[in-house]
This record gives sequence, structure tokens and C-alpha cells, in this order.
Amino acid sequence: MRIVRYAHDSGARHGSLDDDGTVHAIDGDIFGDYSVGDAVGSVDDLKLLAPVEPGKAIGVGLNYMEHIMETVGESGVPKMPMLFIKPTTAISGPGDDIVLPRAEGFRHAINDPALQEEPFGEVHYEAELVVVMGKTCRNVDVSEALDYVLGYTCGNDVSARKLQFAEMAMGCILMGKGLDTFAPLGPCIVTDIDPNNLRIQARVNGETKQDNNTSDMLFDVASLVTYLAQGLTLQPGDCIFTGTPEGVGPLAPGDSVEIELEKIGVLRNQVVAA
Repeated sequence: MRIVRYAHDSGARHGSLDDDGTVHAIDGDIFGDYSVGDAVGSVDDLKLLAPVEPGKAIGVGLNYMEHIMETVGESGVPKMPMLFIKPTTAISGPGDDIVLPRAEGFRHAINDPALQEEPFGEVHYEAELVVVMGKTCRNVDVSEALDYVLGYTCGNDVSARKLQFAEMAMGCILMGKGLDTFAPLGPCIVTDIDPNNLRIQARVNGETKQDNNTSDMLFDVASLVTYLAQGLTLQPGDCIFTGTPEGVGPLAPGDSVEIELEKIGVLRNQVVAA
């Protein structure tokens, strides 16, 4: 099943997307009891929103082996998942703009002259498979972890590198990955697929920049869910950005960026300056 979320006069609604592009209204709770009703129109005629409003959006760093090799090498392979939070205000949907922020307001709280001059540096795309939780999950066994997942969607873990690396040097990370619009999701949530063997790609202005497979993950989806659920209660709608493959690179105003996951679809966003 492919679940979309779209704008409606009565507010955001969920729908079921058919193979021919027709969306049927979902009545009820996608995390509980629901039914699929009448057609509401073509997906091309609806304003799609982020397919879910997560209570928590958790990111995973350095989780594809080829990306690890291109950035830190064999000596830097993580011993456990590297985790951070993407604020819910970073969530945006298909077709929404990725907004590159103004630097002026950041400078008064920065003591490093180089960082004052340009706080953000390059802002990068990161193609990611995103897990959408379907049930409350705590202390789950790895053999049962995927039973708590509703499905999967495409995500872009947009990252302001200079600010991110400055934060990481102090042992923290928030602003570099958590700015508004820096977590696009969509276009749909797909249920009942194997997350461990999906082609993942990023394109900028039509040029392929990332092209790998989720089988290259260091920590697979079941391992990530299990690890997180030992100490955090994962709730329906919570999202896990599972990491990005090799080939990340810069975005600039005017760019069009596409994140594509096999069996899920294509997430498209434009890049604009604030």
C-alpha cells in the first residue's frame, strides 16, 4: 500500500495511491483502524504534504560503508549508531522549497571569526531511506522490530556542513542539520517492502550524484529500531532517517534536487535563498 497525505479544505488528509495515480480517501487512523473510500482525484492535481507529522525525527550518521570509506576511512567505522535529532520544524513535503537561511542573525552568538564570516559553508543534500513507525515500540527484540514499522518513505537530510562540523568538534549537533525545511519527506509511505535491498539515488538538476543500495548499510533497519527502542519509546509516526550513501554534495539557490528510492518514488524539492 502507498499512503500519501494531501491538503484538503477540511485540513490534511491521508489517502491511498493507486498504480494509475488515483488517490482514494482514507477514513480513520493510518496507525489504527481505517478504510479506503472514494477517489478524490489524481495525485498530480493534489497538493502533497509530508506523508506524516512525526513526534520525533531521528537521524543516523555514517551508516553506509562506502560513505564511511569516502569520509573517515576504515579506522572511523562507527562502533554503534551515530544519532542526532532533526527538529519537527525541519520537516517539509514534496514540492516544498529547501530554504538556505540568512547568516546575519547567527553571528552574534559565534566567537570564531571564520565561522562568523560564513556560518553555513556548503549546504549538502543527503538521500535517505526513512523508516516510519507504526506502533508504540519499546524493548523490542531484533527479530520482531520490523513488525512495529508502518512503512518507508524518501528523505533528504539537508546539512549545513560548516556549522555541522563546528558543532561536532564540540561534541554536539543540532543546528547544522536541524534548520527549517532541512528534512523533506515523501512522496508517500510504502508498506510491506524489504528495506534491506532498495536502490537509492540523488539527482541535482537531473544529474545523478548518489547511486547505491540500502544493502550497504552498516546498521540495518531492524538493528536501528531495536537499538533505539531499548532506551527511547518509539511512537506511531516517528521517523528514522537511516543514513546516506557516498556522493553527497552542495546545493545552491535555483537547484532542483530529487531523492529516489526503489519501490517508493521520487521526492522533489527546489532550493531557494531566504
